[in-house]
Parts: sequence; structure tokens; C-alpha cells
Amino acid sequence: MPGLVKRNDTWHINKVVDRIRICESTGTNRLEEAERYLTRRLETIRQAKVYGVRPKRIFREAATKFLLEHQHKRSIRSDADRLKMLDSYIGHLALESIHMGALQPYIETRRKEGVKTRTINHGLQVIRHLLNLAAGEWMDEYGLTWLATAPKIKLLPDHDARKPYPLDWEEQDRLFAALPPHLCEMALFAVNTGCRDGEICNLRWEWEVATHSAEIGSVFIIPGDRVKNGNDRLVVLNRIARAVIERQRGKHSEFVFIYQGKPMRRMLSNGWRKARKLAGLDVRVHDLKHTFGRRLRSAGVSFEDRQDLLGHKSTRITTHYSSVELLNLWQAGNQVCNEEHKPKLTMLRTAAQLSHAKIAQEVLPT
Repeated sequence: MPGLVKRNDTWHINKVVDRIRICESTGTNRLEEAERYLTRRLETIRQAKVYGVRPKRIFREAATKFLLEHQHKRSIRSDADRLKMLDSYIGHLALESIHMGALQPYIETRRKEGVKTRTINHGLQVIRHLLNLAAGEWMDEYGLTWLATAPKIKLLPDHDARKPYPLDWEEQDRLFAALPPHLCEMALFAVNTGCRDGEICNLRWEWEVATHSAEIGSVFIIPGDRVKNGNDRLVVLNRIARAVIERQRGKHSEFVFIYQGKPMRRMLSNGWRKARKLAGLDVRVHDLKHTFGRRLRSAGVSFEDRQDLLGHKSTRITTHYSSVELLNLWQAGNQVCNEEHKPKLTMLRTAAQLSHAKIAQEVLPT
């Protein structure tokens, strides 16, 4: 048939049909099979052009397109891992055949493996986003979307989500005493700035910005592509965080926090796990951020100032401040490290939840 060319023992299609060029492999070295493949492709084109019938596309094709188009995404590696795992369950299915029923084997297998609901939901969210793109944005050469309508992918009820665990001062002392020196410094910085694990491990000296205030000294501005919400993150250094920074200065030319001369990928290491076991605390690295937030609230810091200090997303431009506003944030941050007026928290827990969830917190007079 015209349009078939043999290259490296495999037949390829090189043909123009109704101004549409087809350049692809037939995947076979047998002429008869190659001709049947080309015939099916020509019929698919005719069905799409004349009757508006969408070509069949499988999930694997859509997953490949999604990854190629979203290489800039901060969570692309995580998304790729989820899609790779899903491929063994639905990779061969046509897009219109994907629904909650088709995803049940994946969900049940992950549950049997002891995977948290939140992790399973992340995979479902990736699928939902991909199918919405296929139904709403991805157009083929015939002017048709890849999918007529996107199925409704429902997330699972997150009953096993672990609640935040803000530390009280005695618990902080126990945990920090058990941590290796490099992790103790990083944890001390986290509990006084509200920075996330990744923000601390990737903190660079080039992000330090001098202010016009002798009291404040300098701040750090973390670029948006290194921050979860995508916005530039202002890190105000209270007295304790400033002391941590000064102790790190000169240790490395690029990164603020290092271990054995190299930056760390994450704080949640064997050192962290051993320390929390020794301290008798089921505490995550992210709980340090919750601790900073709760202490700010207990000290009476306003909601807007807490948002800025914690790097939460807001409508304000969080890297453009007047000297007065910056001084106000610095003073607010220092309220959690005043030895004489530390905000004191009472943690109310049931007996069954004593080592896990916080039921309520209230500010007590010092």
C-alpha cells in the first residue's frame, strides 16, 4: 500500500490524508500486518472527519502527554510515581472506560498494603486532573477533545488522617535533646519560623536580603518555585532563628543547613525517627510548623500576621512591606521566644488520645 516504508526491519507509515500527516511505526516487520494497521488508521481518520467519532486513546497515552506537558510542576516526580503505579491497573484501558469502578482494584490493593487514604487520594486527584484535561483542553488534529466528558472521580473519606501535634515546651526540650546537632539546629529554626522541611533543607544564602533595620538585620525570601503554594515566601527571623543562622554562617558557600558538608534532602531521617522514639513522641517534622502557628495565636498575634509569618497564601503581596510592617512582623515573631513571657498552652486529651490528637488548647496566664 502507498505510504508504507520499511526502516530497520520495521514497517512505518509516512502518508498525508486530508492534509493530516501520519508518521508512526506499525510495530511489525510483516507487510500484511502493516497494511491492516494502516487500513485501520485510515478508517479512524474517516470516522473522525465524517462522523465526529473520537479515536480510541488509552490511559497510557494520556499519562505520557500529561507528564510531558507538566515537567515544570513542582510535584511532577510524585505525579509520575503515581501514574506509573496506576499504569499496571488501567494503563491499557480506553479513557472512556475509566471510572470509579475501574479504579477499585487499585484502591483495594493500596489499602491492603497499609497505604494512607491521603496517599491514595493523591493518585485519584492526578487521574481526575488528567481526565478533565482530556475532556476540556486536549484537542486532536480533527478538532475533537480526547474525551467527550470527564467521569466523576470521587476522593475517599480521609478517616485515617493524622491530626496536627503542636509541641508544648517540655516536649520540645525532650525532642531537641535527643536530636543530632545538625537536626536540632534545623528543628529550632523550623519552630521559630514556621518553615517547611523542604524550605529549610533548600535554604540558600543567596536568598538572604538585608533590611534597613539594625534590629531586624536580614530576612530570607524563598522563590515561589521552591514554595508549596507557588508564592515567594518571606522568612522573618526572630531572635532565636537569627542565632541559628549566625551559627551556620561560613559552613557552606551555597546552602544554610548542611550535614557532613552536603545539603540534606529532608529532615525526616533515621536521626529524626530515633530521636522521637527516644523522646516518646509521635511527632512529624511538619508539626514544628503547627507548633509555631499555635504559639503565635496563643501570644495574641493577629490572623493576618500569622498568615505572613507562616507563609500561607493570601491576597497580600507578601514580599512588599514597609519598614513599620516588617518591624511589626519581627516583633510578633519574637513573642514566641521571650523566656519570661512564653505563651503557655494546655493540651486537653482523652486517655486514648493522650499521645496523638489535640482536643483543645487555651491560653493560660504566665
